[in-house]
Amino acid sequence: MPAAGQTSASLIDQTMERASGALAETRYFECERLCERAMHAAVRARDFERMARICLPLQESRRLIRQQAADAAASGGVFVLSTPADLPTPAPAGFYLVQPPLIGADAKRLRELFWGAKVPSLVLAREPMTRQGKWPIVAVAEESIRVQVDPPAGVKWTGQGIRRDEMAKPPSVEWFQHAAEALGDAAFARIDKSLPAIWRVEDLLTALEAFPDHEKLHQHLADACRAALHEPEPTAPRPRVDKYPHSF
Repeated sequence: MPAAGQTSASLIDQTMERASGALAETRYFECERLCERAMHAAVRARDFERMARICLPLQESRRLIRQQAADAAASGGVFVLSTPADLPTPAPAGFYLVQPPLIGADAKRLRELFWGAKVPSLVLAREPMTRQGKWPIVAVAEESIRVQVDPPAGVKWTGQGIRRDEMAKPPSVEWFQHAAEALGDAAFARIDKSLPAIWRVEDLLTALEAFPDHEKLHQHLADACRAALHEPEPTAPRPRVDKYPHSF
């Protein structure tokens, strides 16, 4: 009878064989779901070698889904949601901006709903315009990630209402892509590169939980997993310090 570790490895490999087949047959949502299942199993088993190998097909399936969303957005599928009633029914593929009074947690739930229903989409959440004329873009999970970006063309500061601005038309596809890249870059910038690789893996998994739609986070996770294979595991427990006391 195989050992528990061997059984776990075998199940992960079988799952990834199915994921590879789904990717080859352009069943991108199925591939993404199977990669996620395999990743969770590899994390539980602390199998860094398999975690590193899962990153590429996971990244690729998500990239291809976002490309489908971008194609839909370029054909007019850009939506701004201030209340649940703003959501089209049935929801089409495309890019979605969630804004106050809706919050980052609403955007996260919406993405999960869309991807569970196999609707190609990119969902971003923004907070009220700052006095400096910036839009805070936020993603939430165990920790919140924020970055301030320039708002789309045509947005004007009013200082009134919950959003403090006026938007004449939905953001462009290019604005969404720029804001998403900036958010993912901000997530990686928060990773302490001096930490042991195993701890960096933990932090990158948390970052991807908050914002799964950034290609480089997957690449950085794969790099950290490969590094963890060659580093001794820390002997002392990881100190839990609130490095971001102002996040919420």
